Amino acid sequence: MAGLFGFVKEKTEERVMQIPVGTIRPNPHQPRVRFVNAELRALAESIRQNGILQPLSVRCVEDGYELIAGERRLRAAKMAGLETVPCLVMEINDRNSAILALVENIQREDLNCFEEATALEKLISIYGMTQEDAALRLGRAQSTIANKLRLLRLSEEERAFILEHGLTERHARTLLRIGSEEDRRQVLEKIVRLGLNVEKTERYIDTLIGERREQENLRKRSALFKDVRLFVNTINHAVETMRTVGIDANAQKTQYSDRIEFHIVIPLHPEGELAGNVSRET
Repeated sequence: MAGLFGFVKEKTEERVMQIPVGTIRPNPHQPRVRFVNAELRALAESIRQNGILQPLSVRCVEDGYELIAGERRLRAAKMAGLETVPCLVMEINDRNSAILALVENIQREDLNCFEEATALEKLISIYGMTQEDAALRLGRAQSTIANKLRLLRLSEEERAFILEHGLTERHARTLLRIGSEEDRRQVLEKIVRLGLNVEKTERYIDTLIGERREQENLRKRSALFKDVRLFVNTINHAVETMRTVGIDANAQKTQYSDRIEFHIVIPLHPEGELAGNVSRET
């Protein structure tokens, strides 16, 4: 096993044993959380007919054995009524047990995209891996790891909806372009209702984002127009106020496509004081 996965540093003594199924507890780091009963029943029938062709991987723990890899086979063996199962017993620590569980599921493509993303996040946050390290260990590009982790921005409800309706990882990644969870839910429902494939989903979301941007630009222009109108009214009010106190002020407005220009004239006495019927203290 160490040679197969490369990154299991510790020396192991591997041996195959028949172990009672009742003494094997699940791997707490098992990344797979969804098990399809129909598939398990089919595997159980195969086990009845042919036995378990590939041993499970386990390690010794205080109260028996802990599964490293092979939970589907263990569940199916119980369904098939087996009392013991062949197991490869390994000496391995928590960290490498978690990594091996993830790698085995990825290599068998047993995980959905959200299970894989959750397992990757756990490897990085709990076991101190970087994205680059995880990519190297799992034989993936670093960008692939980053894209997987981004899927965790979707809520549990959104993930369940995507899986329930058979949408793809590309559907999920495209959905991430929409910031609001409420908007994403509406888009998801429309994708399912119209049966949109990934390409049509991308075009629909492109159109939706374009419309939202245009609405936002319109809102900003409307707000700016209100501000400009307020400034214009302020200038007109100031000129009218000067007129009411006898200052012959004048304001001429010229509006262009990209600006508004005001030419304001406020007459003065020769002494430099405001002209008009303004009382002065002597």
